[in-house]
Amino acid sequence: MKAHERLLAYTAYPTGSDPNCETIPSSPAEWDFARDLQKEMEQLGLTNVTLDEHCYLMGEIPGNIDNYQGPVLGLIAHMDVSCEAPFENIKPQIIHYEGGDVIQNEEKDLRIKVSDFPFLENYIGCDIITSDGTTLLGADNKAGIAEILTLAEYLGEHPEVKHGPIRVCFTPDEEIGRSSDEFDVEKFGADCAYTVDGDAFGECQWETFNAIEVNVYINGFSIHPGSAKNKMINAARIACEFDHMIPDSETPEHTEDHEGFYHLCEMKGDVEHAEMEYIIRDHDWEKAKKRAEFLRSIETFLNGRYGEGTVEVKMEESYHNMLEIIEKHPRLIELPLEIIREMGTEPDTSPIRGGTDGAFLSFKGLPCPNLGPGAHNFHGRREFAVIQSMDKAVEMLITLVQRIACEDKNI
Repeated sequence: MKAHERLLAYTAYPTGSDPNCETIPSSPAEWDFARDLQKEMEQLGLTNVTLDEHCYLMGEIPGNIDNYQGPVLGLIAHMDVSCEAPFENIKPQIIHYEGGDVIQNEEKDLRIKVSDFPFLENYIGCDIITSDGTTLLGADNKAGIAEILTLAEYLGEHPEVKHGPIRVCFTPDEEIGRSSDEFDVEKFGADCAYTVDGDAFGECQWETFNAIEVNVYINGFSIHPGSAKNKMINAARIACEFDHMIPDSETPEHTEDHEGFYHLCEMKGDVEHAEMEYIIRDHDWEKAKKRAEFLRSIETFLNGRYGEGTVEVKMEESYHNMLEIIEKHPRLIELPLEIIREMGTEPDTSPIRGGTDGAFLSFKGLPCPNLGPGAHNFHGRREFAVIQSMDKAVEMLITLVQRIACEDKNI
C-alpha cells in the first residue's frame, strides 16, 4: 500500500483534539484510530506493540543486522488533528495539478488560490490530495503516520535492506500541546528519533521557538456611568490599553524567520474584570525573557496609573528551543541533509516558527529533529498533501534507517 492510500483511509477518523478536555487523550476518536493502527502495526509485523492508558501507541520494526551495535532509532508522529477548522466528515479527493487554482469544490467555489499560495506552482504535474474545502484534510500528522507505516511495510517485504531496530510511537493531543506529557522515553527505548511532522518534503529542522505562556488579569470597578467620573475603572478598556502598548511590529502578522513575537490569543471581559491570554515566542531565550520583562513593565506602569492590584500578569515557561540539545548530535542533522540533496532537493532548514514533540522530547533525553512529510497549509480548509512528495518522504526514510545503522550508538 502506498503512503497516500493510507492517508486517504486515515482521514475517516475525526481525531480533533479538544483543548477544553483535561484527559489524555482528549477525544474518543483518538482511541478508535489508535486501536485500528495497533491492528495494522501487528499485521505489518511490528513487535512489542502496546497501547497504554493515555493512548500512546508504541511498537518496533525489528532490526535485521546480526550483533547490532548501532543506535536504536525512533520515528514519531501524532494521531490528533487541529480543532481550529472543521475535522469531521472529511471528503478527500485527488486532483492532478496542472497549474492555476486548485478547485476543491466547484459548486461552492472553494479553491486553493495560487495568488495566496504561490508555491503551488512547484507541484505542476503532481497529484494533490485535499478536502472538498469545507474541512481540513488531516495530513497534519496523518501523512507522517502513513509514511512511517509504509516504511515498515517496505522493510518487511525487503529483508535485503539492512537496518537496526526502529521504535515507532504515535502520540495523542499534539495539537493542544500535551503529546509529550505522558510520553515514556525510557519505555520507548530509542537513542535518537525524528518526528515526521512538518510541511514540504525536504524540510529538516532542529530549531524551534522558546515559548512562554502569559495570562493577564485585570480588575476594574463598576459604577453607574452617569456618576462614574473619577470612580469607574473599566477593566475592558484597560485590557485594550495593555495590548496597545505592545509594538505592532512584534506580532505574528508582522514577523518571519527568526523574528520573535507577542501574540494575543484570546481576550474577554467587562467593566469589572477582563482576561487576556498571550504567548511569547522567540528562538533566542534571552530575547524571550526580555519580552516577558517588557510585559512586566506594562503591568507596573498600569498599576501605577490605576492602583496596585489592577493588573496581574502570570507567566509560565512552556518549551525551549531544541537547538540547545540537537547541536550536540550533529549527525542527526547531517544524515537527512545528505540524503535529501542526493535525491535532488535542496533541504529547507529554516527554523520552526512553533514547537514540536521533538522540542519536549529532546529535553527529556531523546534528541529529536523534525522531517517534513510533504504537505501544506495545516490547520485550515486549504490544507493539502502531495502524493509524489509523500513517496519521496518514504524513500528518504528507507535510506535514512540504513545510514543510521552505520553510526555510533552515541550518535
